[in-house]
Amino acid sequence: MKLAGDAAAGYLRKPDPAHAGLLIFGADPMRVATKRQQAITALVGPQGDEEMRLTRINAADLRKDAALLDDAIKAQGFFPGHRVAFVEDATDTLSKLIEAVLADWRTGDAQLVVTAGQLTPKSALRKVFESHRNAMAIGIYDDPPSMSDIARAVADAGLDQPGRDVMDALFALAGTLEPGDFRQTVDKVGLYKRGDTTPLTIADVMANAPQSAEVDVDDVLDVVTAGQVDQLGPVLRGLYAQGVTPVTLCIGAMRHFRRLHVVASDPGGASAGVARLRPPVYGPRRDKIARQVSHWGRDRLEKALTALTDTDLQLRSASTAPQAAMMERTLIRLAMMARR
Repeated sequence: MKLAGDAAAGYLRKPDPAHAGLLIFGADPMRVATKRQQAITALVGPQGDEEMRLTRINAADLRKDAALLDDAIKAQGFFPGHRVAFVEDATDTLSKLIEAVLADWRTGDAQLVVTAGQLTPKSALRKVFESHRNAMAIGIYDDPPSMSDIARAVADAGLDQPGRDVMDALFALAGTLEPGDFRQTVDKVGLYKRGDTTPLTIADVMANAPQSAEVDVDDVLDVVTAGQVDQLGPVLRGLYAQGVTPVTLCIGAMRHFRRLHVVASDPGGASAGVARLRPPVYGPRRDKIARQVSHWGRDRLEKALTALTDTDLQLRSASTAPQAAMMERTLIRLAMMARR
């Protein structure tokens, strides 16, 4: 079975111990590792590793000795409690082996947890889990945390639910940090506010936020295409703090809007246009591109490309105008255009 969205997030927080297996896959190893750790801890508890109820198997070792996994699934532990056999960095080459193990799985066996990199919808390993009636497959994509995710992180850090302005600031910060870094920042804020009964403020959050958040051009473009003018300043500051130049940002924006224009110009519609993109895109990223194309339309995308082309020419000219301000003004115009 396949899970996505809130259902996937809820399952990873509280996996069903009666299921035979769980596959967690995604392009970002850090995000996959975070979710895998969350799921395994929920299954075996914080002492599972020490009590030898967690068996770790590297995919490379499993290719050399296929019996390792079957032994881990069937072995009985010295300590009572749920057991997990964890296979790390699996690929499609292990699909038949894992399929056989799941077919032979019985109640009382160790639960199988497998992690993998990015897998296409045609992946043999994905099909093993998605087609199994007692196993789950969850893809981890590069979407920022939702408001509910942030509220949960705040509560886990021992903080009272803050006001809307603070939540908006945390949401903007979450969009500029890796999930693990954001979680660490919220935990740091929790320690910072320990013993302090005053309400959490934006100043408290920023006092504990990393000085230079890891932002990429895609983060800026997501804000622009969604018309979120109020969030443009923070993500731009984070991007420039990492040494990204306005020219690089302009080139990335032109590339993105050209791609949207290609999709919008497809005679078969946005869905057909996204399907023809090369390299291909999958999952939420594919849906996001289709939504952006549907929202903008070809005419507005052409206007956006014209504005970016003019800005690119000015940035590359001998003009003494501040390049960062020039690029920011263009992005604000595009974000305002997205609201119409």
